[in-house]
Amino acid sequence: MDTMSRIRDNYIDLTVTSPPYNQLRTYTGYSFPFEDIAKELYRVTKNGGVIVWVVGDATINGTETGTSFRQALFFMNCGFRLHDTMIYSKTPSYPASDKSNRYSGSFEYMFVFSKGAPKTTNLLKDRKNKWKTSWGKNSERKPDGKIIERQKIYSNDYGYRYNIWYYATGKGMTTNDDIAFMHPAMFPEKLAEDHILSWSNEYDIVYDCFGGSGTTAKMAHKWKRNWIMSEISKQYCDLAKIRLQPYLTQKTLF
Repeated sequence: MDTMSRIRDNYIDLTVTSPPYNQLRTYTGYSFPFEDIAKELYRVTKNGGVIVWVVGDATINGTETGTSFRQALFFMNCGFRLHDTMIYSKTPSYPASDKSNRYSGSFEYMFVFSKGAPKTTNLLKDRKNKWKTSWGKNSERKPDGKIIERQKIYSNDYGYRYNIWYYATGKGMTTNDDIAFMHPAMFPEKLAEDHILSWSNEYDIVYDCFGGSGTTAKMAHKWKRNWIMSEISKQYCDLAKIRLQPYLTQKTLF
């Protein structure tokens, strides 16, 4: 909140962050006035800017909290559009215990909010297509149930991604920076990188209001984005400074 109070209106192009939610992890310096943060994020985000909010729910007293959905609805009440509801699927995931009465959780939500229509959409086109030749007849069903034939579609080698993204997690997969694992809850570098590439351009300003170990900052720096990181814990600020220092001295992408 202190950092954002010193940021002028309509300044940030992209925020990529994951809040400390539902006490699923133990953080130092924990403070989370969610509604105030959401309102400030709306103020500092540029028209056409995007927020990627990575969040999950805890199970308490036999029920999932639903916090993620409540937060999404509040962002919309602030004026954001819910541009996409994406899934971050973790691999490998841990199996449920023999005494569990629910399926093992292996994903989190990645809510993509936009302030108006997104001004930048560099959609990643790395999904391997099954066919490159003509698909033959292509049809669609109209609202009245009638099926009509459309023009033939010819597939390229690669198509745009779907909105479920799969990432391996753990040592050597989330990051190669050993010091980063002093933080209890990182998202994968590749996740931050993919969103930064999708929703921003070179020299845009990328923000992470829960900077943690500096993952968003590192990937923003890699792809020549300007970045701001705020973090309430001095321990994690010191960790991020040590982690980022080798990359900040490099003049080329790493």
